[in-house]
Amino acid sequence: MRWRRDPCPCCVTKPDWSCEAPTTEAPAIGRRGLFGAALGLASLALASPVLAAPGDRSIAINRVGTGESFNGIYFREGRYDPDALLSLNWLLRDPHLGEATPMDPRLFDVLHSVAAMMNASEPYEVISGYRTPESNAANARRSRRVSRASLHMSGMAADVRLPGQSSMGMARLAANMQIGGVGLYRRDGFVHLDCGPSRRW
Repeated sequence: MRWRRDPCPCCVTKPDWSCEAPTTEAPAIGRRGLFGAALGLASLALASPVLAAPGDRSIAINRVGTGESFNGIYFREGRYDPDALLSLNWLLRDPHLGEATPMDPRLFDVLHSVAAMMNASEPYEVISGYRTPESNAANARRSRRVSRASLHMSGMAADVRLPGQSSMGMARLAANMQIGGVGLYRRDGFVHLDCGPSRRW
């Protein structure tokens, strides 16, 4: 199992989180990384309209393929909870290579906002979170629908579904919210959500 230290070359907005190697589950953030993350998150808070919502933010996720889950608060008292983010980073790792990266916290804000607008009572099912460049390249060779510059490699995207909710309905709602990229994969029954520029496909 590996913990990726270097950010993806196509990631230009994510703060630099310096993390230690994983022990049993998720790795711990070093003091330098925590300080850098705090500075980065402060700038994100100014830039993202999703972050304007007051109060605690929670998210519930079941990871398809690994059986792991997270259900809890990841943002409280005006800041992101580092322990919750570490758990989410590990949950959304690339399972093919056992490699994790610090996910952009704005992605969890997108997921939180969409679930809240849909009054979702069930956890997200995450089909794909972080992808190593190697895994993404392999996917792109198998399907022309996979971008070779995918935001999955930057920890800024997830392919998800909400049990009991229409993927078409989720995609329409998320696109109307204009808080990131939205891709509808109707045949496969999931929606791509990311915290990049607002766009749809």
